[in-house]
Amino acid sequence: MNTTILTEQYLKERLSKRIRDDGRDLLSFRKISLETGKIPHAEGSAEINLGNTKILVGIKMDVGEPMKDKPDEGSIMTGAELLPMAHHSYDAGPPTPEAVELARVVDRGIRAGNIIDVKKLFIEEGKSWNVFIDLYILNYDGNLFDSSTLAAVAALYNSRMPRYEDGKVIREGNLERLPVNNISTSCTYAKIGNSILLDTNASEEVFADARMTIANDERFVRAMQKGLGGSFLPNEIDILVDDTFEKSKELRRIIQETRGD
Repeated sequence: MNTTILTEQYLKERLSKRIRDDGRDLLSFRKISLETGKIPHAEGSAEINLGNTKILVGIKMDVGEPMKDKPDEGSIMTGAELLPMAHHSYDAGPPTPEAVELARVVDRGIRAGNIIDVKKLFIEEGKSWNVFIDLYILNYDGNLFDSSTLAAVAALYNSRMPRYEDGKVIREGNLERLPVNNISTSCTYAKIGNSILLDTNASEEVFADARMTIANDERFVRAMQKGLGGSFLPNEIDILVDDTFEKSKELRRIIQETRGD
């Protein structure tokens, strides 16, 4: 029997007894450290440490043309880069399917949560602000979804909005805050055998049969994303939704405490 199978069996036996190697409860986050203002020339930025997972997020804004079907709105674009230094499995080059999925899940939670008032990004006919959210994975140790969402929302929450005057973008002086309507966060759960875990680290994540990311604000579930080949039972999803609303109270508080005026 190979080492991988032995490790999986060991993990499942431990989880069946509600034991994780780092001492956490099955539905607990690792330690979260979140700082903003890490990139001086960005409109906003944040760096998060979730356990040993480290992610840097930068917000940049530029003037572009509105989409034809939304002529009075600005746009949001999210991209993720899995830097080779973050993990031995990451390579330089075009975005991988994992990077594309990460960016889409984070983007969906932000859009569905109506965090940015896109109508306030309109400048004038034919011109609007484009908001670029760039995720840089600096060190991978599991759960990129929740850590990226936390850092991205914190960066937006602390962003300053450039001015557009006489055909020029002005990024200096007394700048107003980016109009932010809401705060949404996410909780990502993994099923390993018959056990469900929140915030898997890298050694747990590799054995996940199914994954569920639930994004919510104070009142509503805003987005859900199922990943991997396994499944969750309806009653399990109900339990996870309730747990997400409870966990999100602390996650929103962490973001709110980063606000500096």
